[in-house]
Amino acid sequence: MPHHDLIVIGAGPGGYVAAIRAAQLGKNVACVEKEPLLGGTCLRVGCIPSKALLESSHLYEQATHGWADRGIGVSKVQLDLAAMLKHKQQVVNTLGGGIDGLFKKHKITRYLGHASFDGPGRVIVKGSKDEQELTADNVLIAAGSSVASLPGIEIDEDRIVSSTGALSFNEVPKHLIVIGAGYI
Repeated sequence: MPHHDLIVIGAGPGGYVAAIRAAQLGKNVACVEKEPLLGGTCLRVGCIPSKALLESSHLYEQATHGWADRGIGVSKVQLDLAAMLKHKQQVVNTLGGGIDGLFKKHKITRYLGHASFDGPGRVIVKGSKDEQELTADNVLIAAGSSVASLPGIEIDEDRIVSSTGALSFNEVPKHLIVIGAGYI
């Protein structure tokens, strides 16, 4: 059974930074993450993709309203949501790939799956096909966050969507109500 100085559960901003820093300090580090792409909610489906789409929206707004004031004429400006979503995903993949590169550089062992404890310093990783037991001198839990729904309101990702669902609309909705004011 593999033994590590540190096992980090979760590869979001808290987890991957801790894993990299511990490895830089000479520790044998492993990281358990349930998603193939490192970076957590913020990078994969939260802050980063929302800001990528927001930047594209600002550019569209400038092209349709703001550039004429500066003497720049643009005609036939069109919004291509599919291209905007593709760009958003490219940004996410590039940044996630950068974290993966840092893990490789610092020899951090990655385990894809869900972590659970089987005693002090004993972690079970349940992947899609197998289960593996790990041991460590130290374990850091950086499991991140998840969407919280309002009591009595079910998020169906059709009419009532989470921030993750909103970042994947196939078309711009005619009407939209936003409840909440978090980072995403």
